[in-house]
Amino acid sequence: MKHRKIGNVMTDDVVRIGSGASPEEVTELLARHRIGGLPVVDEDEKVIGVVSAADLHAASGARTAGQLMSRPAVTVRPQDSVVDAARTMARYGVERLPVIDEEDRLIGIVTRRDLLRVFLRPDHEIRAEVIDEVLVRALWLLPHAVDVTVTDGVVRLEGQLERHSEVPIAVRMAGQVDGVVAVVDRLTYRVEDARPGPVGRPVGGG
Repeated sequence: MKHRKIGNVMTDDVVRIGSGASPEEVTELLARHRIGGLPVVDEDEKVIGVVSAADLHAASGARTAGQLMSRPAVTVRPQDSVVDAARTMARYGVERLPVIDEEDRLIGIVTRRDLLRVFLRPDHEIRAEVIDEVLVRALWLLPHAVDVTVTDGVVRLEGQLERHSEVPIAVRMAGQVDGVVAVVDRLTYRVEDARPGPVGRPVGGG
């Protein structure tokens, strides 16, 4: 199972500016669109930097967006996962990431708010995806073979699986669903097929 891709959550109508634009133009665009920053592109629509409100305050004497901007721009591609984008934002301390194609041209932008919409998914959506992707598609079970409850992103799996080896698969895949913050494992199994290791929980076990 794969995490949602940036191409599915990004905004493709991107406010951008050329490197020769004045600080006043940058300020006007930020205010008009109520955004905190925007990509700076060259004549081929390739991203060469990002300029933010903080850059405007920090760079005195700058006359163009090219002089104001932070470079190189931290970017992502549409096929990257939302998890990778979130890690990139945290690593570089940025609030937005321009999305570029194979030729480094600007095709979209993703913000921290866009990612939060994924990670803060409603519990009923998470539950439906766990049932469909994990139980039905991965383990070939009936939708109600395992009791799945989700509270504030915490998934609880309770019920009996056929084989011991299916338990860690179910737990791991449930944890990979976008929006899941933890998985509570209350699964049992009917047949012990796992290799020797830690003692498991057969049916009737504690």
